[in-house]
Amino acid sequence: MTKDLGAHLVASGAISDAQLREAVAYQRNGDLPLAQVLVKLGMVDEVGVTRAAAGIERLPFVNLAKGRVPQSVLERVPADVAIEQGVLPIKLNGDRLVVAIDDPFKRIVADQLSFVTGCEIACALAAPSALRGAIARHYGESTEEGIAAGLAGEEADEEDDAPIIRLVTRIFKEAVGVRASDIHIEPGHGRVRVRYRIDGMLRDAAEHPEHLHSPLISRFKIMARMDIAEKRKPQDGRIGMKIDGRDIDVRVSLLPTNHGESVVMRLLDRSASLIGMRELGFEEEDYAWFRRIIRRPHGVCLVTGPTGSGKTTTLYAALSELNRPDTKIITAEDPVEYHIEGINQVQVSHRIGLTFARILRAMLRCAPNVILVGEIRDLETAEIAIQAALTGHLVFSTVHTNDAPSALTRMQDLGVKPFLVSAAVQFILAQRLVRRLCGECRESYDPHPSEATSIGLDPAHIEDRRFHRPRGCRACDGTGYHGRLALFELLEMDATLREMTFRGESLGDIRETALATGRLQPLSLDGSRKVLAGQTSVTEVLRVIGENT
Repeated sequence: MTKDLGAHLVASGAISDAQLREAVAYQRNGDLPLAQVLVKLGMVDEVGVTRAAAGIERLPFVNLAKGRVPQSVLERVPADVAIEQGVLPIKLNGDRLVVAIDDPFKRIVADQLSFVTGCEIACALAAPSALRGAIARHYGESTEEGIAAGLAGEEADEEDDAPIIRLVTRIFKEAVGVRASDIHIEPGHGRVRVRYRIDGMLRDAAEHPEHLHSPLISRFKIMARMDIAEKRKPQDGRIGMKIDGRDIDVRVSLLPTNHGESVVMRLLDRSASLIGMRELGFEEEDYAWFRRIIRRPHGVCLVTGPTGSGKTTTLYAALSELNRPDTKIITAEDPVEYHIEGINQVQVSHRIGLTFARILRAMLRCAPNVILVGEIRDLETAEIAIQAALTGHLVFSTVHTNDAPSALTRMQDLGVKPFLVSAAVQFILAQRLVRRLCGECRESYDPHPSEATSIGLDPAHIEDRRFHRPRGCRACDGTGYHGRLALFELLEMDATLREMTFRGESLGDIRETALATGRLQPLSLDGSRKVLAGQTSVTEVLRVIGENT
């Protein structure tokens, strides 16, 4: 909006071209939005620039300097929500609630507020200082102001620190409550944005004033045992906590950016039970195939896909299936995500030189039947894993490739000889995660032929079948989806494919042969089956596999 706002103010005569150039130059040297720069330089007042922004964004402008909001309207939005989100309910017309915001970007909170209040939400723009004052008048001193006051003095004691601790605790509790897998804390443009990743998709959760950035980051660093004084280098850490009786493990990654330090925290519920193979999304026929192939006495079994595609979950499900008193299983993981009774799990520690390769060598002396290597990322680990497979061990591992056949060339790219790859690899499973349609609100419809074609279906063969799409309800927080399931691409090696791999034939030829012989089930096929079963939507399938897969 920066360019539009400046042009609008010049066109209306509020500022001159020279003033706009001066403000833009000033803005480049800092991290403030143009509106704040113009006010700071005294070129326009806050009300004037907010009115201009409201006109550009086609939002009504509201003056909050005078008047008082009826208590019945205030009660529609809980005080903690209004304070945390920086919004103020100002008018109620039937089921339509008008709320004041100070930044057009905050319109994203309308969807969240509609579920909190049960009303349709409309937004009006107010001057930031007027909104802060109105919130303070109607709800009392804001939590953020209380935190800032508690942290302002250099001699703050533990009691003064309590507000920031409560804010951090609330962030974690809320994230766990909405099933978030990640928490993102991101500074910039005069605010600190909090986002949660739910079912693989990021959602805005809250915004805080930028003066809370430093105490928030410091608190996370203390909890994760990071260097609180280091602000120039990336850092990693772990946090263990108990939330509502559940043991939560948090992996913390901190990255310095030009706006300040950004934090991403991966949440892992250790108290949750492991997902079984049936729950992963295997169809009956694929489930039987997977159970059969993981019971082979030796060989390399690879699971591939991008980060966050559920590879580790699939491997844990396979190990749980094989975990019997007569089978010795050893794993090398970075990190150990779930502790499974009866399995010997080893944590990688690069700090003391305990790498995948070193653990793998040591575990071979312990006479295991099944080995799990968290990831094959270098030649040394790949060669040891293949030698283990060729000497009578069943080896599970992951690699990062886009599809199943690419894992064969990936191993060769690492430096493994083609004859070793062809001899050792038994099967490759590529996977993606799609969101599962909400069972409460999904709706059926007659698909357009182009939709069927896009996921590899012949429209003539599904004339009497209906697809399902998301609608949105309270159960799914208005998204139309709840939970996730996996799409699988299955590749089983046979004599022909081993020969082609040994000869170093192209990836395209290997894929075509595997499809022709039925040894490869593509992602699109599994996606189309789950669309026909009403488990997910065409949009979701195309999102993860692409239009041309």
